Amino acid sequence: MKDLNHLQKEAQNAIQFTKTQHELNEVKALYLGKKSALNQIMATMKDLSIEDRKALGQEINQFKVQIEEWVAGQRDKLVERAIQSQLQAEAIDVTLPGKAITQGKLHILTRTQQEIEDIFVGMGYRVVEGPEVELDLYNFEMLNLPVGHPAREMQDSFYINPETLLRTHTSPVQVRTLLENKNEPIKIICPGKVYRRDDDDATHSHQFSQIEGLVVGPHITMSDLKGTLSTLSKKLFGPNREIRFRPSFFPFTEPSVEVDVSCFKCGGKGCNLCKQTGWIEILGAGMVHPNVLRMAGYDSDHLRGFAFGMGIERITLLKYGIDDIRHFYQNDIRFLKQL
Repeated sequence: MKDLNHLQKEAQNAIQFTKTQHELNEVKALYLGKKSALNQIMATMKDLSIEDRKALGQEINQFKVQIEEWVAGQRDKLVERAIQSQLQAEAIDVTLPGKAITQGKLHILTRTQQEIEDIFVGMGYRVVEGPEVELDLYNFEMLNLPVGHPAREMQDSFYINPETLLRTHTSPVQVRTLLENKNEPIKIICPGKVYRRDDDDATHSHQFSQIEGLVVGPHITMSDLKGTLSTLSKKLFGPNREIRFRPSFFPFTEPSVEVDVSCFKCGGKGCNLCKQTGWIEILGAGMVHPNVLRMAGYDSDHLRGFAFGMGIERITLLKYGIDDIRHFYQNDIRFLKQL
């Protein structure tokens, strides 16, 4: 009995000084477990008389109940203590200034695209879009680029099967629009992503954005094309900009031209941006090839048209003085904040 009373006082002290649930479980096992001192006392019961064994059994049961009560009480205290500690650690000081919520903005390429679209809509154009996964028929053949044409080599890139590929320009949207309108006049621009084999460097990417335009109708001439692109360059780069045409070649236009704008950095005097020439190339254009009109069912003897195409990334690089096209795609918030 004396050993049991001593053990009870010892257990009470041990339970009171536990600081964690783990410690509490260990103390409980120490005094009630299979290898506890209590079990050693219980082992002596076989040597006692019936009366002493009965009395010791009652004391042992009371000891177990008491230990369980102390453990339960200490566990409640530890839980409460943990809750209070968590509340203090997660307390919010309502007197501190709140964190500002940053307002997002459109990506610079989206803003440039919308600016160009607004310019052309103001001149009476419609904005037309089409699929990025395109038929070879629309992407090449109906644009006067039959199978085996050498001009395909620079764009013949990402095929899904022999008849289907990721479009290499937005010109297929022009073909689809021609087929839908059946010899009617057209005045559209076609923005969207395009894909082609290219170097990934400061000025090139295998995926980029384009805006192409198409006008078809009676009495359309190169002067209409030049007036349209002159208006575009002045609205994009400033009212004092001039443009010039240089002869070029595209299978779907004849004649074809490269279009330059007078340098907006030096005013045409010559600088590092224009490579001392006073001019910067911005897009390609030309009169729609009669074969393209005929394949779409148009009367090329009475209807003519012009077409042009520009890279949105290139326009943005020039307009904002950005030195690397890869900045557009890296999602670097430091770069995006500057624009």
